Amino acid sequence: MSIPDWARRGRAGWKHTGARRPDFAIEPAPGQESVWDYPRPPRLASDVREVVVRWDEVEVARTTKSLRVLETASPPTFYLPPDDVRTDLLEPATGGSRCEWKGETRYWSLVSGGRREESVAWSYPEPLPGFEALKDFLGFYPARLGCTVDGAVVAPQPGRFYGGWVTAELVGPFKGEPGTEGW
Repeated sequence: MSIPDWARRGRAGWKHTGARRPDFAIEPAPGQESVWDYPRPPRLASDVREVVVRWDEVEVARTTKSLRVLETASPPTFYLPPDDVRTDLLEPATGGSRCEWKGETRYWSLVSGGRREESVAWSYPEPLPGFEALKDFLGFYPARLGCTVDGAVVAPQPGRFYGGWVTAELVGPFKGEPGTEGW
């Protein structure tokens, strides 16, 4: 698959690339990671910590085989393999979005016992070159579901659109906070 024009245009607009931490970035303490040291284009990293996603009392996913997408200025997004997700709870949702690095998304809603939670997960059915490992893995919005990493509760990335997972080892500031639109 080649890189579409819309993705090329999006890639050309980034100022911060992880090559140099800006002066306003928080200095990480030992054992912490600065999101400003993450690269752009993003990098995929395997993560063996136990990740659990819950929808109220329903366990939606549990894995020790997640992939984190590490991208300048953003908390990592955790993507979970479909074999470790209760895909019987997922139904396709309307709409979609694009990432100039990963490709076009498919959104998913959770459905169980007469309840429905719209567009709480997404996947990349045909990821762009360099992100093929994400094919059909699922990302979940921690602002709308209960997400943990090794038992620690995940905070959502600021902003309505973003799906990053804020964990204790991260320092920012994070894309999505007020005034960060150009990051």
